Amino acid sequence: KPTEKLVFVVMATSLGDIVLELNRAKAPITVDNFLAYTDSKFFDGTIYHRVVRGNIHVIQGGGLEPGLVRKKTRAPIKNEWTNGLKNARGTISMARSTSPDTATSQFFINTADNSMLDRPISGGAGYAVFGRVVAGMDVVDAIQVVPTGLKKGRSDVPIETVLLKEARRISPEDARKRIEAENKGPTTKPAG
Repeated sequence: KPTEKLVFVVMATSLGDIVLELNRAKAPITVDNFLAYTDSKFFDGTIYHRVVRGNIHVIQGGGLEPGLVRKKTRAPIKNEWTNGLKNARGTISMARSTSPDTATSQFFINTADNSMLDRPISGGAGYAVFGRVVAGMDVVDAIQVVPTGLKKGRSDVPIETVLLKEARRISPEDARKRIEAENKGPTTKPAG
């Protein structure tokens, strides 16, 4: 429904599922853009092509196929970086070039608190957060530690391909079930 304030998307990766809660109330342009790519199956078969572990800690995907082949994207969108959402661990933001309003399909998930991305550090703007991981942070963390190297002139590229097999919307009920299943985890009986 176009009026939903929170929308849920599951990204099935080669290392497991990541469930996102997208905040349309705070980032309507960005969420609708991300959903347009999701609904058109643009993300299916793309890769996580950057794993950054330095001044910032993020995993980035959404625009390249295996072999670092760039996909043709829609027009860039306005940067909603002043919406009040912060680049904290577990949030998802739009990747862009140095100019503020250049984000298209590529996104990154913050694997640590990256508060420097909330300030106008690149082109006089920060990076627009538009949602958060609500299940599958263990998958995000698994991607964060994959070995990386130099490929086709790009640094921080996973040596073994990390595939985004499919991205699709799910209902709030499905998201809740996935969150509950993850939070239950293994149970153990007390000793004695």
